[in-house]
Amino acid sequence: MTAIVLHDLDSRRESRSWFGTAARAAESGDDQLHAWVLAREAMVPLNYGAPRAAAELAGRARLAAGTRPTAAAVLAAAVAARAYALNHQSEQARATLTAADALMNRLPESERSDTWLTYGEQKHHVHLSHAFTTLGDTRRARESQARALELSAPTSTMTRTLLNIDGAACAHHDGDSEEACRRTVAALAALPGDFRTGLVRRRALDLYEAIPAQHHGERAVRELRDVVAG
Repeated sequence: MTAIVLHDLDSRRESRSWFGTAARAAESGDDQLHAWVLAREAMVPLNYGAPRAAAELAGRARLAAGTRPTAAAVLAAAVAARAYALNHQSEQARATLTAADALMNRLPESERSDTWLTYGEQKHHVHLSHAFTTLGDTRRARESQARALELSAPTSTMTRTLLNIDGAACAHHDGDSEEACRRTVAALAALPGDFRTGLVRRRALDLYEAIPAQHHGERAVRELRDVVAG
């Protein structure tokens, strides 16, 4: 839990250290917990610019989880798919998304509840949203965004903001970078200042950096830059 909070705060080194401690403890005999820890650890490099390292960790998580439909196995596949998408391995990403969906369809109800160590429909669509957004499959991304927002509590501030930024990125993929910037600025402006850090800031910065440099002088793009920098 400590590692996850540190990840969200962009304290990457400390997060990886806590994940390492958790992994060593889980290796003592709980394969599913070990797989879950590795998959969650993979989200540190995934979300902060190192998709190859994320894919390697997620691959280890998938091996540890095995082929049974467990929460850890679905999470590992979903994270691996996101890493492949970010690494421009589109074919591998789509194949892994198919595997994640197949595992999700077979996941027992006991592993679908809303706890830290389980994996429900809401979590699945959050991962699918980012994967399909990165792949430029905006139709499927928007479907997952809508479903994830429907299933997310109003108090899930970070999750809802990340989904809205994914939606803005879809607008960019579809050719409307101005709308993408405006939507991202609006999503960030709705947050208290302390929330505009860590993962939320990183995802907004990813969108800004995806916009070609020749457009960086446009008003909407400048506004996004200023909000991210502020």
